[in-house]
Amino acid sequence: MTKKTTGFVLGKFMPFHKGHELLLNFANNFVDQLYVVVDPIKNEVIPMKKRGEWLQKTIPEIEVIYLTKYHPQEPKEDPNFWQIWQNSLLAILPAKIDYVFASETYGFKLAEILNAQFIPVDLHRKTIPISATKIRENLAQNWDFLADIVKLDFLMRVCIFGPESTGKTTLCQQLATYFKTVYVPEYARLFIETKGDFKQQDLINIVRGQIALEKTIAPKAKQILFCDTDPLTTTIWSEWLFNNCDPEIINLASKTDYNFYLLTDIDLEWKPDQVRYFPEKRAEFFTSCLNCLEKNKRPYFIINGKGKNRLENAIKIISLKLNEHFNRFNILNFPLRDK
Repeated sequence: MTKKTTGFVLGKFMPFHKGHELLLNFANNFVDQLYVVVDPIKNEVIPMKKRGEWLQKTIPEIEVIYLTKYHPQEPKEDPNFWQIWQNSLLAILPAKIDYVFASETYGFKLAEILNAQFIPVDLHRKTIPISATKIRENLAQNWDFLADIVKLDFLMRVCIFGPESTGKTTLCQQLATYFKTVYVPEYARLFIETKGDFKQQDLINIVRGQIALEKTIAPKAKQILFCDTDPLTTTIWSEWLFNNCDPEIINLASKTDYNFYLLTDIDLEWKPDQVRYFPEKRAEFFTSCLNCLEKNKRPYFIINGKGKNRLENAIKIISLKLNEHFNRFNILNFPLRDK
């Protein structure tokens, strides 16, 4: 019977990028069982469990193992550097390692202390010319090198929010085009236009549809995702149309997570269509939207102006916030999404 081969990769994965992905996929295809040890860091700007979660979700068949304490990172930090690493790794690895995989020259010595063979992978970074250090220096510039699962955590998400006939959909489309990304359409409109009418019990499926649509489209976004409305809007409409709101809808709406909202003003002319209501009460509905954002402590900016002026006002705000968003990452302060 042929013995199953084992492999080992060590890394911080801060953040997990396509070079790491190449390394792990190569190693996983080389051996029968791959063990990946995630190294803790003194300043856990990206939690170790989050880094391990990225790997496990990307390649489910690997076994992710966590070191429980900080280790010296270079031999000059401790005269017993390699002995410390040898003792720790042998204590946590569940099997004898046959092969050590790395894209760094330390792999030679690491394999030696584990009595394994070193298999270099893209050692000179010709296949994927990037490092985690470079990405941390400029996350926006190196966005395309991030692993896809990581992009979802680092996206800036903007919701376009407000009364009917205030240019939300047009603005959403224009912003997505300007920033070369994608946008999430309003699922309620798609739903109602298809059915022709709706009842209160349909609202929960409208909310679920909006959430599902965002999850489906988000992986295609580049740096920023624009969303034409969100579940909070449904809570407002439920109160306006039916004088109450299903607790499940309120719960789902409370879990939505956007960096900020653009609240569209009512300074545009009303244009009727089959899914628009209360043209005479736009000012009241605007107030409901404003109060909803305030009540739920959602950051927002009011967008007004007509034609190009409206778009330019939105672009100015988003450009400023996008720079702030990635500048925080560049100094290693990674505020990851929890949702």
